[in-house]
Amino acid sequence: MRLAFDQLNADAKAMLSTAKEGGLKEHAALIDGILNADQSTDAGVEEQRARVAELKDILNKGAEKGCEDCKRLLSLADYLVRKSVWILGGDGWAYDIGYGGLDHVLASGKNIKILVLDTEVYSNTGGQMSKATPLGAKALFAAGGKTMPKKDLGMIAMTYGNIYVAQVAMGANMNQTIQALAEADAYDGPALVIAYSHCIAHGIDMSKGMGEAKRAVQAGRWILYRFNPEARYEGKNPLHIDSPLGAPTLPLADYMGGENRFKGLMRDNPELAQELIKRAESEYAWRRDLYKQLAAMQPGEKIVK
Repeated sequence: MRLAFDQLNADAKAMLSTAKEGGLKEHAALIDGILNADQSTDAGVEEQRARVAELKDILNKGAEKGCEDCKRLLSLADYLVRKSVWILGGDGWAYDIGYGGLDHVLASGKNIKILVLDTEVYSNTGGQMSKATPLGAKALFAAGGKTMPKKDLGMIAMTYGNIYVAQVAMGANMNQTIQALAEADAYDGPALVIAYSHCIAHGIDMSKGMGEAKRAVQAGRWILYRFNPEARYEGKNPLHIDSPLGAPTLPLADYMGGENRFKGLMRDNPELAQELIKRAESEYAWRRDLYKQLAAMQPGEKIVK
């Protein structure tokens, strides 16, 4: 879809440039405004919509008089306005069975956005373990508790350097979620937003999902951040941490004790559960420290676009 939109936009611009030298000479100023429009902001997009609406009025009048070029350009005019293309998927797809495709799209450099609704389990097919399932959680194929840490999809994407990456949790910080989505949409390139998403497989009261997202951040196991490559081009650190990276305000054991996916192991094998909680505390502390160090790094020279 992104490639199709880009091609149609290019075709419309080529036809408009030709028309500027031909039948639409008297509207050169309007055409220049359309071709050179800055659509990086909502205001810019709205201004472009107004210009294109004016152009369509002109083309409609020409089409009524039998102008075939006007008819052809009229069919493409809407593609002169910036289109936002988003892919939505779950963690089983993004982290696991569809990761190759996701990585291919991100590595393409195209202006496409991906929103991952991360429930940390294969929700739609019975609650199987995925590479997003956190350490210590019970799931199908991890009945004894997952013993490996969760795959850090955001960190992997950040290593490309030119991908906008954010991790959000609406229940913990709604403003940060909105800001991340707006920045991702405005970024001229690939973007990945990973959103904490509650699920019935977590074994919680689903009406309290927003509160559970907040608890995940308070327990220090879900980090809120934004990685904006535009900062690299300005000689600044692109990584900004939006959640506290100090000591968690909620003990991890208390958080895990509130969800059946962790409580089940505490009931069935208390000794192993305590061991995995300690390992999880150590793992999350290490990851928080890593992100803190990366966000505090002094940038070097500006990166050339």
